[in-house]
Amino acid sequence: MLSTLSHPALADCRRLFLRNYEVLINIGVHDFEKKGEQRVIINVDLFIPLAVSTPTGDLLDEVVDYDFIRTTIANRMAKGHIHLQETLCDDVVAAMLAHPKVRAARVSTEKPDVYPDCDAVGVEVFQIKER
Repeated sequence: MLSTLSHPALADCRRLFLRNYEVLINIGVHDFEKKGEQRVIINVDLFIPLAVSTPTGDLLDEVVDYDFIRTTIANRMAKGHIHLQETLCDDVVAAMLAHPKVRAARVSTEKPDVYPDCDAVGVEVFQIKER
């Protein structure tokens, strides 16, 4: 698999990331999953053109604030129960791409407590905004 960093549409971008963000969320299709929260690990990579993210005055409003990523995830979780990790990933990546400075986004989710014989089960999605 090619690294997203080497994708030609991202050659002029910087990568902003949120790594291993652990949340408790109501997620799952099984009855036992609907009775409480599960631990989910979320990772986000945003690709932002250098032309709109290179600060000249060392000011926060010249870049994409990390809080945007966390707030976007919190807003999605506040909408209530989610059946599928695929839905969560798709919703978060769409919200990330709605930011005017973001050209591409990669979102992954992992449920680390599903099976005792593996680290996690999860989903990842990557999308580039149409220009």
